[in-house]
Amino acid sequence: LRSFPLLLFGGANDPIFMVGVFISVLVGMTVHEFAHNYVAYLMGDPTPKEQGRLTLDPMVHIYWPGFIMFVLIGFGILGAAPINSRRMRNPRWGYLAAVSAGPFSNLLIAIVFGVIYQLLSPAYGGILYWLLLTMVMFNVLLFLFNLLPLFPLDGWHMVYSLLPVDLAYKWRDMRQNLQFVFMAIILLSFVPIQGFNL
Repeated sequence: LRSFPLLLFGGANDPIFMVGVFISVLVGMTVHEFAHNYVAYLMGDPTPKEQGRLTLDPMVHIYWPGFIMFVLIGFGILGAAPINSRRMRNPRWGYLAAVSAGPFSNLLIAIVFGVIYQLLSPAYGGILYWLLLTMVMFNVLLFLFNLLPLFPLDGWHMVYSLLPVDLAYKWRDMRQNLQFVFMAIILLSFVPIQGFNL
């Protein structure tokens, strides 16, 4: 699971904002990585079970260098799912299901918390109302961000699984260039745009 610069959303100096972001990202990362692992296991890959990944314990899924990087600069690879398509009953479609499960789990989180947010009256506002809104916002963004067809995001792997064999090889050969595009987008997101406040 990858995240993105908090500077995009402002409020980086607001403690309530930062707590909301931390909780949202921790929940989003944990469910995202668990979904990858659980679906991979359902598809026949025993790797997640062998490595103790079939749990919602965030400590199991956190990729610490990336998480620390996220805390410091607002971007990082938050977690990892060591799935192995070659051990699945159907490597192609099993891998597609496992990879897709991550971002779509974030969409599910956003829907669930969005419903709760709508059911709560603004009279119950305050921190709880803000946390719910943050949970919805960041999980929608994690869903959309991870669908980008840029290596190493989930979207790249989804396209790789869907392509015919000959095109899949060409797509794989493009991954380094697409990774450069991905890094360029991340770097550009830190550049302030004059006259436009996010």
